[in-house]
Amino acid sequence: MKRIMPLDDARHLPLWQRPVSLLLLMAFAMPIAFATWSALLNNFVIEVAGFTGVEIGWLHTVREIPGFLAVGVIALIMFMREQVLGTIALLLLGVSTAVTAWFPSLAGILTITMLSSIGFHYFETVNQSLQLQWIEKSRAPQILGWVVGVGSAASLLAYGLLVVTWKTFDLSYNFVYLVSGGATALIAVFCMIAYPQFEAPHPQVRKMILRRRYWLYYALQFMSGARRQIFVVFAAFMMVERFGFEVHEVTALFLFNFLANMLFAPLMGKAVAVWGERRALTFEYSGLAIIFLAYGGIYYFGWGMLMAAGLYIIDHIFFTLAFALKTYFQKIADPGDIAPTAAVAFTINHIAAVFLPALLGYLWIVSPGGVFVLAAAMAVTSLMLALMIPRHPEPGHETVFSGGLPTPAE
Repeated sequence: MKRIMPLDDARHLPLWQRPVSLLLLMAFAMPIAFATWSALLNNFVIEVAGFTGVEIGWLHTVREIPGFLAVGVIALIMFMREQVLGTIALLLLGVSTAVTAWFPSLAGILTITMLSSIGFHYFETVNQSLQLQWIEKSRAPQILGWVVGVGSAASLLAYGLLVVTWKTFDLSYNFVYLVSGGATALIAVFCMIAYPQFEAPHPQVRKMILRRRYWLYYALQFMSGARRQIFVVFAAFMMVERFGFEVHEVTALFLFNFLANMLFAPLMGKAVAVWGERRALTFEYSGLAIIFLAYGGIYYFGWGMLMAAGLYIIDHIFFTLAFALKTYFQKIADPGDIAPTAAVAFTINHIAAVFLPALLGYLWIVSPGGVFVLAAAMAVTSLMLALMIPRHPEPGHETVFSGGLPTPAE
């Protein structure tokens, strides 16, 4: 039985064994598998399984089903601690990624994608909850910025190794998936063994809750999921299908993305602390609307590969501000609501993700530019919602339309 340690007592542990260090280590471990899977995915499915926009749309729909079912986390934490569930999910992600190349058919790819996605989405759900429980509100923007930066550094390492070694050593998909997934799995096992079980001061509600006063957070999560799916599914696919990027070229593009994230994410954390969540999210969504319209221009006006690659990198920089949505919720939430609401929010975030990639896969065949125009409209909708966030959100003052005094949870 692992030792249970209150958070206040964890300050006496060695620096490497404290809760924030565990969050940083898990943030480093997850992208080793996931980033490698993402970097190889489009080339792997096109070269090995002959995917078109239709199949890639269905693949990402299947991948997002576990995100839609993230409310299952609430049932699981009735029987196990969140920290345990998080490390098990991380282990599942690593093992599933490791064996991806063993299943080179449509059915096999969809099956192994489903398993790795369960690991990814359940880990992310629990990880978000633990971050908001373990990090003080006053330090959250800066610490979350460092968490994003560490994750970007792991992705940068994975992509850098791919760029240097893929053609030099004529690596196979199987070898790369085994190494990257295996590394994540080993780190997950280390996290299980080396750290005590940390006990947050506020017990979490172990049932699904929906509170009316969180409606703006729910709406922003829904739009975030819909908008992000278009970028994740079709922006990288465009680089391969339209411009003929090879594995090492796609990976180099991802490398530049995460180098930028590693440098800018800590600065973005400071910016959120100074600007507040409303200004940070307004800036993000305004920039994304312009970028998505420019993506559409690549198809409508024939803009070239360098424009597409530049937009892709800038797009990622804007996405580093997404953690401002987490700190907004941390400020308005009852402390006991964090775990169940993290699960509910992940489900809401993935409602559109379940059907949108498959539907837009058919639109992609007819009008690729139209897909990105739709994404721009979603970014503008998110901008309108972000303007409803108060300058200083708190319980009872969740939107600009609510009063300034705390009210009972409802």
